[in-house]
Amino acid sequence: MRILAMTSLYPNPFQPHRAPFNRHWLRLLGERHAVRVISPIAWTDEFNARRRGAAPLPRSRQVALDGLTVDHPRFWFTPRLVRRWYGHFYAASVRRAFDRVAAEFKPELVYAPWAYPDGWAAVRLARRLSVPAVLQVHGSDVLLLDQFPGRKRPTVEAIQSADGIVAVSEDIARRLRALGASADRVRVIHDGVDPAIFHPGRKDEARTRLGITGGEPVLLFIGNLVPVKAIDVLLDACARLGAEGHPVRLFILGQGPLRSQLERRVIDLGLDATVKFMGAMPQPELAHWYRAADCFVLPSHSEGVPNVLLEATACGTPWVASNVGGIPEITREGLSRLVPPNAPAELAGAIRDSLAAPPADPTIAPKLRTDAVAELDDFLTEIRALHSPSSGPVSVTGATP
Repeated sequence: MRILAMTSLYPNPFQPHRAPFNRHWLRLLGERHAVRVISPIAWTDEFNARRRGAAPLPRSRQVALDGLTVDHPRFWFTPRLVRRWYGHFYAASVRRAFDRVAAEFKPELVYAPWAYPDGWAAVRLARRLSVPAVLQVHGSDVLLLDQFPGRKRPTVEAIQSADGIVAVSEDIARRLRALGASADRVRVIHDGVDPAIFHPGRKDEARTRLGITGGEPVLLFIGNLVPVKAIDVLLDACARLGAEGHPVRLFILGQGPLRSQLERRVIDLGLDATVKFMGAMPQPELAHWYRAADCFVLPSHSEGVPNVLLEATACGTPWVASNVGGIPEITREGLSRLVPPNAPAELAGAIRDSLAAPPADPTIAPKLRTDAVAELDDFLTEIRALHSPSSGPVSVTGATP
């Protein structure tokens, strides 16, 4: 099968560590089928990277990654304004690249791992080729719709019009059905991990490798520095632990728009000697951090099924996370404790308890990512076999956002 993947959540020369989960899904899918990738880059991200001295993309705006050919059209949009039109902006931005790739590659299916604007545009463009469109929904793209009213209607259009939808959790699948997706078009596929990278190891060796010294317990957060991750709640919990006589060190791995604000918060709380921002890192390096940590913490307000918790589990690292989204679905797989979201006192208590009495080793390890991709392969193959232009869902070609 010839699969055209279209997603802005994918590494690019300006953001090489962006969305590693999508990178590895598409890499593994490319071992089974012919895969091309169109991954638009927000003009704001490109502008900021070039201003910092990054080299320009090739004139063709085409690169190779993991054996796949990737086109990076520039995504033009109005920042933080008229979000209800982002699907139109996205479709217009990628249309030239899409038409060229369609003529060269002749895709049999379009796959978009994000609901809006990626998925909305993918459905619209796939209809022009009379091929099916399959979306993958990760969490925030449907779970936070009430925070972005302008994108709710087009997101619902994409969900109701796609030929198939992959949900990363049962919780998201229920949300999709509530938004009008037919149950027979939704498939739940939990992600897996790469055991060659994420596996248990000696904590002392990992700390020596990373240069971590001292006797205080080590907490770890990995993720984008954005509001939904509630890193401010984690900082408040760390301050509480210190005030209670249980000092900890916290390493924050990741990058995002809140970094400077969070750094100021660290200083205000008097945590600047014990909280370190380490930036984004490649996945092989992340595994050493998991093994070095005494506890991984994810205090998010909303989640699907976070890969970081699966990775922590695979490394044998205890974790504390908010009881939101699909996280309860994987608690049986890990060294886990759940707390209410936005509750720094409860979070501090769960961290303290985890450090004092780590849970027993897990009896069920996360599944392999290759198995997850095999499930995706089966679903895409089913959708392709079932699709015909005369029986597909109603086209959104004439829809307005």
